[in-house]
Amino acid sequence: MASPQITKWINELSIDIRFVNPRKTKLGDYRFRNNQHFITINNNLNKYASLITLTHEIAHAFTFAEFGNTIKPHARQWKEIFKKLMLNFFDYNIFPDDILPVLSSYLINPSASTTNDEFLSLILRKYDSEIFLTISEINDGDNFTYSGKKYIKYQKIRKRIKCLNLDNNRYYLFNPITQIKKIDL
Repeated sequence: MASPQITKWINELSIDIRFVNPRKTKLGDYRFRNNQHFITINNNLNKYASLITLTHEIAHAFTFAEFGNTIKPHARQWKEIFKKLMLNFFDYNIFPDDILPVLSSYLINPSASTTNDEFLSLILRKYDSEIFLTISEINDGDNFTYSGKKYIKYQKIRKRIKCLNLDNNRYYLFNPITQIKKIDL
């Protein structure tokens, strides 16, 4: 049901879209090179996260088409275009009932990444084919691995979680939805 709308936007702006191997730092990316719009999306996203991310990146293409590079990537103008595009998917039962209220709340003031919204990230993660624990789901003092390194979870500091790296005895701040593997030492 989302396909006709997405196809319309792709054709309207002549966007080249590619699904790529997952990147740790971003879910999608928009570029304008050689008079061509390019979008890449991580190929490991579930269908709901993929649709939101693709729409996010298409909003960048529409914003660039209208304003060029005279505004910042996630400025007010981009937010308005992104909201307008996303509202196309609220009428056709595309999203499950548990995602809709969280997505609606996120769209009030969308951030640069859905991963910045802990509630939206957690609800979308429910639909992933492979489920991992997140740092927010383990207790303070629990041990975990991330990118092959061992950590101990300490405490939440504002929006991030402070953890001790056991390999170098340095503290690091993690996004609460960082996917980890819990271990026993």
